[in-house]
Amino acid sequence: MSSSQHTELKSEIMAMPMWLRRPIGKASELSTVQRIIKQRQIHTICEEGRCPNRGECYSQKTASFLLMGSTCTRACAFCQVDKGHAPMPLDLEEPQKVAEAVQLLGLLYVVLTSVARDDLPDQGAGHFVNTMESIRHLNPKTQIEVLTPDFWGGVGVGEQGQRDRIYKVVQAKPACYNHNIETVRRLQGPVRRGAKYDRSLFVLQVVKEIDPSIPTKSGLMLGHGETVEEIIETMADLRKVECDRITIGQYMRPSLEHLPVQKYWTPEEFEELGKIAKEMGFSHVRSGPLVRSSYHAGVEK
Repeated sequence: MSSSQHTELKSEIMAMPMWLRRPIGKASELSTVQRIIKQRQIHTICEEGRCPNRGECYSQKTASFLLMGSTCTRACAFCQVDKGHAPMPLDLEEPQKVAEAVQLLGLLYVVLTSVARDDLPDQGAGHFVNTMESIRHLNPKTQIEVLTPDFWGGVGVGEQGQRDRIYKVVQAKPACYNHNIETVRRLQGPVRRGAKYDRSLFVLQVVKEIDPSIPTKSGLMLGHGETVEEIIETMADLRKVECDRITIGQYMRPSLEHLPVQKYWTPEEFEELGKIAKEMGFSHVRSGPLVRSSYHAGVEK
């Protein structure tokens, strides 16, 4: 990054509303987690995504692990995870490493997410299952939520291939199955390159068809130019596929290479959207500027 770009990004960060600035947590809690994941050469989305809530989540014995490396085969315009068409081969020891990290950190609730791995025959569905099994072996009381990609692409393209991969993960009985729709229908193209609105709804629909007892969840990032009407329409579409839980948060631009923020929604606007979501029937709603997919994931309301 050139000095002028650095100055521009710094100015943009300084221009953020005060409600988006918060301490990241105790240095001791952060360093403990960082040391353990670094020693095992594993990744958390908390660190890769520089989540503003990571200190709070760590203190509540919750963390989100990023499986299958730190390079994604998609190129979404909002995400700061590294992109590339030739990610590293799967680390077959990763499930055990993650399980050991969960044990050392005493985690009570774990979220497993991953980069998109369109290069793998099953898109990584089997790796999710292996990691869940390893965690349960060492940590039988730890609950596991999954936040999966759409499992579309590669070998077996089509709805049946996608359904088969989802089935594999659902059969492993996660505590919650999360798949983020990220933004409204109109903005899917520029924001979620390689993903589709209806394809994401299909993921959540299939989970419920396979096992209606598993809670489903999705998330929205605001700030890309969406309207209140479009947000409500998206929430209605999620409820049509029986999505139970929703997170709504503010998009914050990671770098000048990413999409600029079109609007900073206020805490009051998030509160109002949260009320609407509850009225629409979502059982678990988190709506606020700093809310992310895994925020208070293990805390039911």
